Amino acid sequence: MIQSFNNKTEKVGDDFKKNLGKDSRLQVAAGIFTIYGFECLSAELKKIDKLNFIFTDPTFIEVDKNRREKKQFQIKADFRQKAISGSDFEINLKNELKGKAIAKECKKWIEEKASFKANIANKYIQPHITLENGENKYVYMGINEFSSAGFGYEKDNSVLHQIIKTDDYEATKQYIQNFEEVWNDEKIVKNVTDEVLGYIADLYKENSPEFIYYLTLYNIFDEFLEDISEDELANEKTGFKNSVIWNKLYDFQKDAALGIVNKLERHNGCILADSVGLGKTFSALAVIKYYQERNRTVLVLCPKRLGDNWRTFLNNYDDNPLFRDRLNYHVLYHTDLSRDQGQSNGIDLSRVNWGNYDLVVIDESHNFRNNDPRKDRVTRYQRLLNDVMKAGVKTKVLMLSATPVNNRFTDLKNQIALACEGETNIADGRMDTDKSIDTILTNAQRVFNDWSKLPVEERTSQELLKRLNANFDFFKLLDSVTIARSRKHIEKYYDINKIGKFPNRLKPITHHADITDLEGFIEISELYKELSKLSMSIYSPTEYILDNKRQFYSEIYDTKLNENFSFRQVHRERNLQTLMRVNFLKRLESSVDSFRITLGKFISEIERIINKIEEFEKTGAQGSVEAIQFGDINLDADSDDWLNDEFSVGGKVRVNLEDMNTTGWKQDLEADVLVAKAIFREMEKVTPEHDTKLRDLKAFIKNKLRSPVNSGNRKILIFSAFADTVNYLYENLAGYNKTLGLETAKLRGSDEKKTTLKLNNNFNNILINFSPRSKERRDKSATEIDVLIATDCISEGQNLQDCDMLINYDIHWNPVRIIQRFGRIDRIGSTNKDIQLVNFWPQLSLDDYINLKNRVENKMFIVDATATGEDNVLTNKSSDLLFRKKQLERLQEEVVDIEDMGSGVSITDLGLNDFRMDLVNYIKENGSLANVANGMHAVCGKDVERGIKEGVIFVLKNINSEVNIDKTNQLHPFYLVYITANGEISSNHLNVKTTLDILRALCKGNSEPLKDVYEVFNDETDDGKNMAKYSGLLNKAIESVLHVKDESDVDSLFTAGGTTALMNNIKGLEDFELLTFVVIK
Repeated sequence: MIQSFNNKTEKVGDDFKKNLGKDSRLQVAAGIFTIYGFECLSAELKKIDKLNFIFTDPTFIEVDKNRREKKQFQIKADFRQKAISGSDFEINLKNELKGKAIAKECKKWIEEKASFKANIANKYIQPHITLENGENKYVYMGINEFSSAGFGYEKDNSVLHQIIKTDDYEATKQYIQNFEEVWNDEKIVKNVTDEVLGYIADLYKENSPEFIYYLTLYNIFDEFLEDISEDELANEKTGFKNSVIWNKLYDFQKDAALGIVNKLERHNGCILADSVGLGKTFSALAVIKYYQERNRTVLVLCPKRLGDNWRTFLNNYDDNPLFRDRLNYHVLYHTDLSRDQGQSNGIDLSRVNWGNYDLVVIDESHNFRNNDPRKDRVTRYQRLLNDVMKAGVKTKVLMLSATPVNNRFTDLKNQIALACEGETNIADGRMDTDKSIDTILTNAQRVFNDWSKLPVEERTSQELLKRLNANFDFFKLLDSVTIARSRKHIEKYYDINKIGKFPNRLKPITHHADITDLEGFIEISELYKELSKLSMSIYSPTEYILDNKRQFYSEIYDTKLNENFSFRQVHRERNLQTLMRVNFLKRLESSVDSFRITLGKFISEIERIINKIEEFEKTGAQGSVEAIQFGDINLDADSDDWLNDEFSVGGKVRVNLEDMNTTGWKQDLEADVLVAKAIFREMEKVTPEHDTKLRDLKAFIKNKLRSPVNSGNRKILIFSAFADTVNYLYENLAGYNKTLGLETAKLRGSDEKKTTLKLNNNFNNILINFSPRSKERRDKSATEIDVLIATDCISEGQNLQDCDMLINYDIHWNPVRIIQRFGRIDRIGSTNKDIQLVNFWPQLSLDDYINLKNRVENKMFIVDATATGEDNVLTNKSSDLLFRKKQLERLQEEVVDIEDMGSGVSITDLGLNDFRMDLVNYIKENGSLANVANGMHAVCGKDVERGIKEGVIFVLKNINSEVNIDKTNQLHPFYLVYITANGEISSNHLNVKTTLDILRALCKGNSEPLKDVYEVFNDETDDGKNMAKYSGLLNKAIESVLHVKDESDVDSLFTAGGTTALMNNIKGLEDFELLTFVVIK
């Protein structure tokens, strides 16, 4: 008799249930065996006498990994092996999470009743099942899987499929006989029963959290492993891991160094943008050491003020902790790119072969954020791009900056352009992005512009990230070329016991200081009004050019940006007038002495020009005046480039007096001199004895000795933006501090350094003696400097963590600068328990101060020269005054990290590099995880301090593979959801980085199962038999993915981009396969 089953209305499984009995013998030839196939017939299978199973294709058979054509073969074998834990059609069953209990039961049954063999001969074996019940014998043809789907209890993908059953004597006899022959032929099949048992045992054994962490990474980043070549990973054979520098790094710095090497090899460039105080210099030195060991030539390009810092590591100095590494690299300055001759650090610039460096490390790379054109002159940026990156050998570039992006994504583009030799207009296949870097960042800029127009209370970093999530390629781009971790990230996800804690930030002290105690002295608000009367006409001679000569000068000095726009000299001058007005205001706020010096120079220069005009008017003799033409300075009032008198300007713009309205100009100049002299006379009254602000500073120093922040710590670091103020403070504090038993030093960018100690006054020596522990000074008993007064020449790139108090003698309008200064003492590994920030403010309310900033800094002329999605190039951000006020108010209450200021684009904590490097290192040590079953789990303990509550992290794969839900999940088709025990979504699938960080913190380092928590879980679930609670949480996790999608579908109905509602067809629970899960108890 012949019967047929369609496994829809007539299920072959029901027939087996009827026919399987006590003495039944089964012979199975099939491609797949699953524990759920056993489970659906378990009651009947437990009664049978024997089951012999042949895998019709090689399974649990080693193949020659060196033979390329075997790769696909191996992938299929791994698939068949993994199917034991559940096939593609058993996802619903797997998502019930009963696999552990079923596997235990199945293993016990196999040990008693079943044997397995696998085809090793590359011969075809027809899938079938024979059933012997004493005299009754049956053959079932067309069953390809011993699974719940194969038996008809789960849907499969068949459209036309019939299973035929026959009890024909001759046919059944032939099938049984043929099976026996193959079963006993060792040339065709090999016994794999032990392998099957071992595999099933792994399904219910207790796994170490670390193993599940790496298994998760393997599933997610498998393609990265396949795509990566040996050259793209740091080669340990170079011995760089034996170096002094490598062994001085913290774990997070080692992760960065390995990731940088990978990105340099893969993408030719990397931006290391770790937060202030996380030791970017040392991470970079490890990378330099790696390339040095591979005989590569290295150039370090840094600001001049950081030159001593980098040169220290090259020489056999007392303060060089790395002298045994014999580091070898050239140090040149950013400004050297503007020079063709002369010496720099002993290097003849006329002979430098700029194109011959294999690696260029650019410290403070944000100085190359701008690529603005200049007339008839190559900028530093263009020189770097053309002569260093494009010319000569293939050059890799490592950029270091805590603030690579200010408020324009062009900042990032210009830095990335160095790595891809300027070609940002084409899509880079290695970044796995569909669009070019230009397009990706233009889209991101539009998002940022929209965000920056939100009300102040809604303008949060989280909101910006949420909006950027829609720009899927943006995260891929950042992930490809940046490494950026915040202080919070390091504290939360690395072992602080190994690293040492950050010091505790005390609430900042805000001190409002008067100018003087003299009676009848002009009120500060009146003083500001007088200052605003200055026309600053000395800085704008081209405004007075006669009409008939304007075209002539325009052709010489205006810069044509493109066909539609040019940047005119007259606009430059208007901006300079604004900047110099700001300069006066800032110097007044800094110190009376700094203000007097600048005002005196201003008066002298005006008088010189007036004399020149009068000479011309008397004699008619030919004469000319010069106007400033900007060089590579940053025309942003928040910048420091223009604050000091020494700031770099380009060539001069020469204007003949005979071509000018000298009468009008002279009148304006004379009006300015009158105002300036009146203010100057008033300021001359204020001697140091009557300088209230200076007196208050002395009181702070004295009080610190009486009530130290940390017992025994006498050190104070005092910052001012102006060299004149630093000189003034040193002259008036050095003697006073001596009376208190304190030694003092001053540091400014350009002139001689001074100290009250008898020692070599070079830059580094002063820093070593101010912070001997952090600078590893050899002589532990030598006298130390207690008070250091400095300009921003040390506000970046210095570790001065011996000190525990920092005083900003003048407040910076840019909060980022305040945080960067504080980063000198607010550093990981500090021995200070607490640290104190003190900010001196002018005697004004914050509202008055902000309004004043707005009045003084009149809107600078800007030109939108590009279609980059930007609003402005040179705005003074007056539209952001409320926002800036909010930031400054916050800094009066607490010290925050740069990325938490919400002032601009933060790219910290977005990259997935650490996880990839973890996986690469694990696979190197332990081999592939390709054939490990899906659905495995581990149990971890909660961590209340880190905010990690009880719950589950589910790692899912969307098997509806043609869809990425709204193209916003950067890990598609993988979805990570962290759900708490009470069903709240703690971290959804769009926060992949956060969830992976939590997983890493919980699991990495736990290489053994955690008995105290897995026993609790096993008791709760009756050893995996009762998983209803966790299956419910899994369903909620999947629903959260679908819910986020539903919300975005609704939103998309009302957006210009059109709807996503019709584009995606995620159906529900059966579209997600569970790969791993971590239970948190």
